[in-house]
Amino acid sequence: TRNAAKFDNKHNYIRTSENLIHRKGRSPVTAHAVSPQRTIPSELNIDPPSYAGTGLVMPSLFPSRVLIHDEDSTARMRTAARLARKVLDKACSMAAVGATTDSIDCAVHSAILRAGAYPSPLNYSGFPKSVCSSVNEVICHGIPDARSLKAGDVVSFDVSCFVGGVHGDNCATVIVGDTNDGESSDNTEDGPSDWRGVPQKNKFASDEERELFITGRRLVQAALESLNEGVAACRPGANLSDIGSSIHAVADAYGYDTVRKYRGHGISSDFHCAPFVKHYRNTDSLILEPGMIFTIEPMLTEGNSDCFEWNDAWTVATVDGGRAAQFEHTVLITENGVEILTLPERE
Repeated sequence: TRNAAKFDNKHNYIRTSENLIHRKGRSPVTAHAVSPQRTIPSELNIDPPSYAGTGLVMPSLFPSRVLIHDEDSTARMRTAARLARKVLDKACSMAAVGATTDSIDCAVHSAILRAGAYPSPLNYSGFPKSVCSSVNEVICHGIPDARSLKAGDVVSFDVSCFVGGVHGDNCATVIVGDTNDGESSDNTEDGPSDWRGVPQKNKFASDEERELFITGRRLVQAALESLNEGVAACRPGANLSDIGSSIHAVADAYGYDTVRKYRGHGISSDFHCAPFVKHYRNTDSLILEPGMIFTIEPMLTEGNSDCFEWNDAWTVATVDGGRAAQFEHTVLITENGVEILTLPERE
């Protein structure tokens, strides 16, 4: 609650029932042309997941079993997670005005192949691309296409890769065009930076543009804070449901909703497996143990979290048109607490 109030006070922002969803300065996202599915050259000798050729994801023989990773498996998970993070940061850095999510998908695809890995989303149950890119009211599973990114767009990239027989998975959200232009003005913010440390826009052409960016920043901040609180709830002996409670409390503090339909998940040689992590208050009972590895990936919406799928059977958007933001880490429960496997590399 303190962080939400601090943000609102700093930016003189008052959230009311009339401005729950910011619509000025943006149009609904629509589907654009999708380029052909990218291929994996055979000469690269990349070891693919089982679904790569057919698109068929086989059900687990033990759907409720929670894997306890051993030393070898954990080491491979760290490698996959580090690569996923490196490529995620690249994707976020490319989210500029005029860029297309298709061009970013191409860069993600190439970067993962150069590292000797396979882009996990590619042909997973038929998904046609190598990254999920979700813009504004699209919550998740957006298909990269020819739409040009616009200033003020809130865009999430979900980057996953398969290497060493296991998957790494993470996601982050950025605001397109929210970079400092180097100019000064009497109508400026006090030198803000985003979660990457990138200086943010400090001059706005109009009150409408300012509101578009400020409300976007608020949503992104809340989503990241909810992830951090979810991770902080992880330790041996804690209950899986503590994660959802911590995330939901942050959403409440900002006046946002948290998506209930999509969850975090265990991850290993299977892209998605138990335990499944709800990002809202729930009564699931699972005591966390050292060696468990799973994702936490809250999706917060500025309006209601009710959602629907586009006709492409993948893209998930809010019913009310409210924007969404998402962050995701892959975490390991350790003997003493929790290790985030998808942290950015230190310079």
